[in-house]
Amino acid sequence: MSGIEQALLVLADGTVFEGEAFGARRENGITSGEVVFNTALTGYQEIITDPSYAGQLITFTYPHIGNYGVTAYDDESRRPFTRGIIIRDMARRRSNWRAEGDLEAFLQKAGVPGIAGIDTRRLTRHIRDLGAMPGAFGTASESSLLAAAKAEHGTSGIDLVGTVTCDSPYEFAYTGPQGRTPKRVVAYDFGIKTTILRHLSGIATVEVVPAGTPASEVLARNPDGVFLSNGPGDPAAVVGAPQIIDGLLGEVPVFGICLGHQLLATALGAETYKLPFGHHGGNHPVRRLDTGTVEITSQNHNYAVDDGSLSPKVEVTHRNLNDGVVEGLRCLDIPAFSVQYHPEAGPGPHDAAYLFTMFDELMDSVKGTN
Repeated sequence: MSGIEQALLVLADGTVFEGEAFGARRENGITSGEVVFNTALTGYQEIITDPSYAGQLITFTYPHIGNYGVTAYDDESRRPFTRGIIIRDMARRRSNWRAEGDLEAFLQKAGVPGIAGIDTRRLTRHIRDLGAMPGAFGTASESSLLAAAKAEHGTSGIDLVGTVTCDSPYEFAYTGPQGRTPKRVVAYDFGIKTTILRHLSGIATVEVVPAGTPASEVLARNPDGVFLSNGPGDPAAVVGAPQIIDGLLGEVPVFGICLGHQLLATALGAETYKLPFGHHGGNHPVRRLDTGTVEITSQNHNYAVDDGSLSPKVEVTHRNLNDGVVEGLRCLDIPAFSVQYHPEAGPGPHDAAYLFTMFDELMDSVKGTN
């Protein structure tokens, strides 16, 4: 790291960690947000550029970050939406044939601050025991950082989707087998990842639309299916989304991932709640209930669906083996299903990639009955 400068991380409960500033700098020396931890062993660029981290400070539990640099192909969105990153050690040099630059320069260009030298094991255990909480880091005084942490609202009750969704529709071209007529899928951008679009483009031409696009406008496009993307924050705060989805259900096959899963459940009358410290990482075990198969999954969410509030017309299809949380559901009377985790899993694991094939087959089955 260049220009090493002492910095502090202060949590809202007053806990203090010493470190060093890197990446972009704030003029007032303060960066604040909700502190969460991610347990993935690789894929720091994909994590940093996942829009689902809007409003949050990402703690990486893996100790060495930046060792393979960055490359534009691995960006999951047009820019990072995370407030900042917290790490143990920044690699002194990048070492990978794909690297087009180093992580610190990438963060500086994107305006994302970071703090290194943090005892991330201690921090992770603290969050695990007490729950995700607001925090602030930077070169300002401890008292200023504590005040900023206490003033930080976090993610509850805030519609963060409006800060990450696209401004206007755009198309992602079909990349599947030649000779096959591609389907047409409309994808709602609640904070969509590029790797999801790559998977969907293997079966369809994808038109991505802003989060607030009315159901009537989507149905007028005559799609074979509608995809509900991942995204940041509290599903109960996403204005108008349940009503939009309700207008789609029964009219067209629907597949949701992560926030899309929570919003689908909400449209079906279910409730959501905030987890103590969320699921963030690439190693979460999930049981597929119809086969008993255990999938190792990539996850990034702080909220979950209350299965006690689900309609009898909705079946739970997947459960988290760590805490029993609902990880998937499907409707018994209409063509719609969703999962809480990320089957596209850039950079991995890929145990759940079959779900895109299930969406393809669901669209085929509905098309065959019309």
